[in-house]
Amino acid sequence: MQGSKVRLRIGFDAKSSVVPQRQLELICPLPSGADAPQRLGASPWALKPEDLNDAGLKRRSWGATWLLLLESAETLEIRDFADLACGGSEPAQLASCWLKLVGPQQWFRFKQGQIQARSAAELKPLRRDRRLKQLQEQRQQQWQQLLRARQPVSFDRLPPEQQQRLEALKQLAAGALELDQLEPELRQSLTALHLSQDRGDLRHLLVDLGQWDRHHLVSMADTTWSLGFSAELEAEAERVLALQDQELPGDSGRLDLTGQRCVTVDDDDTRDIDDGLALERRPGGSLRLWIHVADPGRLVPVDSPLDLEARRRGSSLYLASGNLPMFPLALTTGPFSLRAGVRSAAWSTWVDLDAEGDIAAYGIVRSWVKPTYRLSYSDADDLIELAPPQERDLADLDQLLNRRRQWRVRQGALLMDLPEGRIRSKGGEPVLEVSEPSPSRAMVAEAMILAGAIAARFGVEHGLALPFRSQLPAELPPKAELDALPDGAVRFAAIKRCLSRGLMGTQASPHFSLGLPAYAQATSPIRRYGDLVVQRQILAQLSGDTPMGEDALQDLLNSFDGAVREGIGISREDQRHWQQVWFEAHKSSQWRADFLRWLRPQDRLGLLRIDDLAMDLAAECPQNAQPGEALLLRVQQVDSLRDQLKLVASAS
Repeated sequence: MQGSKVRLRIGFDAKSSVVPQRQLELICPLPSGADAPQRLGASPWALKPEDLNDAGLKRRSWGATWLLLLESAETLEIRDFADLACGGSEPAQLASCWLKLVGPQQWFRFKQGQIQARSAAELKPLRRDRRLKQLQEQRQQQWQQLLRARQPVSFDRLPPEQQQRLEALKQLAAGALELDQLEPELRQSLTALHLSQDRGDLRHLLVDLGQWDRHHLVSMADTTWSLGFSAELEAEAERVLALQDQELPGDSGRLDLTGQRCVTVDDDDTRDIDDGLALERRPGGSLRLWIHVADPGRLVPVDSPLDLEARRRGSSLYLASGNLPMFPLALTTGPFSLRAGVRSAAWSTWVDLDAEGDIAAYGIVRSWVKPTYRLSYSDADDLIELAPPQERDLADLDQLLNRRRQWRVRQGALLMDLPEGRIRSKGGEPVLEVSEPSPSRAMVAEAMILAGAIAARFGVEHGLALPFRSQLPAELPPKAELDALPDGAVRFAAIKRCLSRGLMGTQASPHFSLGLPAYAQATSPIRRYGDLVVQRQILAQLSGDTPMGEDALQDLLNSFDGAVREGIGISREDQRHWQQVWFEAHKSSQWRADFLRWLRPQDRLGLLRIDDLAMDLAAECPQNAQPGEALLLRVQQVDSLRDQLKLVASAS
């Protein structure tokens, strides 16, 4: 005895245990004068497991005992019950009956040593509950087996309960649900499989079950882009397609430039062509540059269904597997695009540059254009380099825009062109694509910057509110310090570290890194809603209508700014994921890298430039690494389902 508790030896293995006295129930007293045995197998009990089996209640005896007690309505003690049910009250018979009574049986009520038969009315709900419990246990076992098997399953063939559980697991894996929001049994099943703490483990399980796309973008779930275009919007696009050849308001006032030699230059796989270039040779030998930009506003009125959808998206979304357009694809690759040999509506900006590259004169008009041909950047580079007499326009355009670029440099513009690597998804496999700086890419980029500078100047000269882009002045490192760094990525990293983020507002401000007093993006209205807004503001000014004021324009910009930021976040997650997938396929490789700068010195996290990949990546670096130092980069850990990539650099 230990106060209110008793130390006992329990079971056939005589395991010592302390239990409260109130939990003890006397089944069979010791014979008079007998000492307490040390185990069940000792005298006077001399019990063995097989004795309990031999003395156990048979199903028929159990049922007969229930009927007798039910009819007599008697209440028995365990000794009398054993005598009735087993034909005796030997210790083995008493023990067998007690074990049966305190087990999961439902036929008898056993309380404070008294046994009473339950009525048939009482048994019915108990049986039902027991059956339901058995079925639930069976379903739980099947669920656990499904998870443990980690084999692909057909969702449609699963019971509704398992379908609901899988959907809940998907939401948990995506971060839309927290663990404590799951039903208890589902939580228990995850705990049993050690899956309750790590969403990455859960995603691996769902991939094994065939219920999770290993390239699923969590940030894209339930966004406008994930839903695609509704049937109503696709029908609206078809209706708009039918209008492309009809005479629409404003068409008669467009300047006909279809006879002009115009060229578009894009990547090989680009299908939505926003812009084209042309060169006009003026009397006296001067050159006038024309920049033509698609005019989707001709077919998409303000606040129309397609316009509202484009506003909700804010921009096209660029993913490794392809682009999700701001407008339905039939429009972006059809009448909106400046297609070779097809008359297209456009906004055309002409500009005369002075000898220094400054803007001497300019104009903005609505027009009709018919691009003469379409070139890839590679084709355009060849024409610029070779400058054949019959095709000198590109070479002259390149010289003209290079003059403009040098003018911007003198105004403080920063030129930091480097090869740019990007992972693309081709057939579900990661492929590295590197865009090299080239004359044609620099030419097109400069033309687009020039068009944006002219749009901004138009806005300033007319007091017109536009979505101006700006950047605060930066204090760059001293020239001697920069000159001491290797030219290229290392020096650029030191400069970029000093630059602030770009800003957008309805009043013009200088853009530091572009070297411009004012700038507004205006050359991608098929892909950026803000560029379409610029076109509409300029149209209102030119046609005598009332453009939006600053407050109204700011409200409009606010209405789609969130969508633009969301799209940028999705695109970054997508590229990060495909980088991880690419490194999974190359995790045994090593790369030469140049140390650029420290990101978090306390964690030894630095930024590296890997020329073979044309990428800047973060990695754990040697403690005393210096800018420009050559290092050797390897993959220490990568798991795209867990969004994990750890790169480690060491001295080469």
